[in-house]
Amino acid sequence: MSSDIDLNNLRRRMNGAIDNLKSEFVGLRTGRASVNLLDPVTVEAYGSQMPLNQIATVSTPEPRMISVNIWDKSMVAAADKAVRNAGLGLNPVVDGQTLRIPIPELNEERRAEMTKISGKYAEQSRISVRNVRRDGMDTIKRLEKDHEMSQDEQKIFHDQIQKLTDEMIKEIDHLTEVKEKEIMQV
Repeated sequence: MSSDIDLNNLRRRMNGAIDNLKSEFVGLRTGRASVNLLDPVTVEAYGSQMPLNQIATVSTPEPRMISVNIWDKSMVAAADKAVRNAGLGLNPVVDGQTLRIPIPELNEERRAEMTKISGKYAEQSRISVRNVRRDGMDTIKRLEKDHEMSQDEQKIFHDQIQKLTDEMIKEIDHLTEVKEKEIMQV
């Protein structure tokens, strides 16, 4: 009867929102070098947009330095331009086929701005989780209306979906709190 309700599918979709939040947080600068900081950077290469890590080796030789060793010498200028235009506030120094990218110290104003951005990312994830919950609730209401599910079953599924939603929101809040502490550390 209630085969249309798949709690594992709802859990998978909610976890997708959390995974997206984690990837957004990786790109949020905390003052320390991370190879993942350049993940959103795409370079115009060979007639298409390619992720930087597909045309170069990205490493962190020092805590406040990212090194990008570009494989094709003709891509150095395009990679330099892509990093500068990515909106990350980074200014690479070209050294042959290598881009050396110093990570500047974050001032208090920039840290506060970063925490606001992390809050926006978290809210987007909460909205995604709530949308998945709404889809699940709509499905159980439709099944009950069509007499494919009893009211008791509907109540059980309603409680399970709400419990799952509460767990996911709690996880989002925890991830956000950890990220904000990381950003505000001096």
